[in-house]
Amino acid sequence: MAKGFRKGRLIPVIIALATAFIGVKYTTTTKSGEVGADRKQLMTVSSEQMVQSANQSYAQIIAKAKSEGKLNKDAKTTARVKKIAENLIKQTPNFRADAVDWNWQVNVISESTVNAWCMAGGKIVVYTGIIDSLKLTDAQLAAVIGHEISHALREHSREQVSRAKLKNVGTAAVSELFGLNSAEQTVVNLAAEALSLKYSRSQETEADNMGTELMARAGYDPNEAVKVWEKMSALSKSSTPEFMSTHPSHETRIENLKEISDKVYPLYQKRIK
Repeated sequence: MAKGFRKGRLIPVIIALATAFIGVKYTTTTKSGEVGADRKQLMTVSSEQMVQSANQSYAQIIAKAKSEGKLNKDAKTTARVKKIAENLIKQTPNFRADAVDWNWQVNVISESTVNAWCMAGGKIVVYTGIIDSLKLTDAQLAAVIGHEISHALREHSREQVSRAKLKNVGTAAVSELFGLNSAEQTVVNLAAEALSLKYSRSQETEADNMGTELMARAGYDPNEAVKVWEKMSALSKSSTPEFMSTHPSHETRIENLKEISDKVYPLYQKRIK
């Protein structure tokens, strides 16, 4: 035990840790599918809490975009995005039976932002920037939307919040337990953050895999998922090393997607026959 540690510190540390682990649950939010999405997930907050928060945030974002004249501005693009999303949503029962009955919402925001996302409970936004900048075909757009839907199916945001909650309590408890000074606390925080980064990369890979299966089942060539990241790699100016990023490197991502595309290609063939 660290020099200067007082026994009196042990009680609040134990209480903090015990409180943090109340309600901790390891679960698997989806069926594995062909890609094997069966990793156990640590959860300390409820799905209901996450969906409620997502609904509120989504309403605010949509209201802002509408007030700025950016919401579903191009009817043709909006119809295209919604049709692709609808095709993918029909395939979600292959991973979880309840998802097809979620209150799905799909909107397009006219901004140069190269992004798309799907909040907890099925709230989707696609920015025109990602469509225009990457010149996405329907299949490539399906890869993007399928990836984002997969984040929601696996409840990755809920998982991140849960892990952050435990990490914050855990690092505080370690600092208290060992009487760490500010420099030592920084080391502990950086170590915890490094673990979080690695974990986020695994979530991204998981969403890549599931999204590629969803698109194949929906009748989109899964090989087009590879092309999305080849385009993204060409567009990206980032030089952030993979080990310090929340996303896998483009090279790692492309190689993984090639393997996954081969695995789920028979699903695509079966669909288009």
